[in-house]
Amino acid sequence: MLEWLYQPWPWYVAGPLIGLMVPLLFILGNKQFGISSSLRHVCATCAPSSISFFNYDWKSTGLWNMVFALGIVIGGFLGGWVFANPEPIALSTATINDLSALGIQDFNGLVPDDIFSWENLLTWQGIVFLVLGGFLTGFGARYAGGCTSGHAISGLSDLQAGSLVAVIGFFVGGLIVTHLIYPILF
Repeated sequence: MLEWLYQPWPWYVAGPLIGLMVPLLFILGNKQFGISSSLRHVCATCAPSSISFFNYDWKSTGLWNMVFALGIVIGGFLGGWVFANPEPIALSTATINDLSALGIQDFNGLVPDDIFSWENLLTWQGIVFLVLGGFLTGFGARYAGGCTSGHAISGLSDLQAGSLVAVIGFFVGGLIVTHLIYPILF
């Protein structure tokens, strides 16, 4: 069993498990699935009740979501440290060549240290990627009414037109960043 946990899960196991979340949430009476609203629930636990955006019953609407977010953090720790696969991630030759052309040379970890490291945080690229990119991602997820997982998994399965627009926007934004912004930054 432990040997199975040390290996990456194939798509045909992980995909259906994610897909089964939607009917499970319908059965449980909560139709929303995503992680971006967890930040609002955390802020509602700490913010003064005079701020109307955070003045709601977060225990009845968001407690399960906060437990879910905590599970993601715990799962990330277990997957990254306890059950870590010592092999570098499997990248196609074309991906390695494209990233090498942008100046990214380190492919040993889960993310390239050329971008995601403490040493690179205070460089202009680090500020753009981690600080500005993180802010824009968080702001965009709340402005769009949910994150990629919420819209793509729950919203599309619930046939919400807004989720379709959001998912198309996520893909278009990803293509623009990959093909236009990354070459400028590197």
